[in-house]
Amino acid sequence: MLDEKIFDSREALLAALQEDCVAALDEALKARDQASFLVSGGSSPAPLYQRLSQIALDWKRIQVALVDERWVEPGHAKSNETFVQKNLLQHAAGQAPFLGMKNSAATAAEGLAACEQAYQALPQPFDLTILGMGPDGHTASLFPNAEGLEEALTTDSLCSAITAHQSEVTGEYTERMTLSLAGIVNSRRLVLLITGDEKLQALRAAQGEGPVGDMPIRAVLRQNKVPVTLYWAP
Repeated sequence: MLDEKIFDSREALLAALQEDCVAALDEALKARDQASFLVSGGSSPAPLYQRLSQIALDWKRIQVALVDERWVEPGHAKSNETFVQKNLLQHAAGQAPFLGMKNSAATAAEGLAACEQAYQALPQPFDLTILGMGPDGHTASLFPNAEGLEEALTTDSLCSAITAHQSEVTGEYTERMTLSLAGIVNSRRLVLLITGDEKLQALRAAQGEGPVGDMPIRAVLRQNKVPVTLYWAP
């Protein structure tokens, strides 16, 4: 289930997605005491987060948490937690409570139980989840044929530990914590935000036939629990 919103420019995409995110979070706050907003790293969502950080929502009631994380310390240049702190948790949104994935465990596998416990305490289903996708067809840290991928696609837990095969996409930081497929679809609204022709071509390939293990975004596209809205611009 993919609802496609195609834009001529990134500016038009950002304006529309900002409005839709604000509406989703506002609706959640009107319906419940707390909202949950699950966010991804990467270059595409940075300007969206910067815009949202300025919006006068009741951020104290919006629990922000990560979709995935490299197993590096907060403050590291490649940390998604650092990225979200810098781009979203500023200005008005600086009041939002935040949950990261990296904990004191030496490895993601050793830190999984504590991470799962923390994520189970979030307001569920998550009100809004922002996903990205790489040119290799990964989403969150569900990387092609990664160690732990099958578990992440089949578990009922919200979180999974993954070790990806090193590539240009992963860089040297192959050890990750991620929402599982069950964690991703535990959402009222799923947004897939991608830009550029390369990623659109990858998405079209993922929409075709082929193993989920080769392009794990297929698991999200093929599920029927929650619709996915694509936002794309050149």
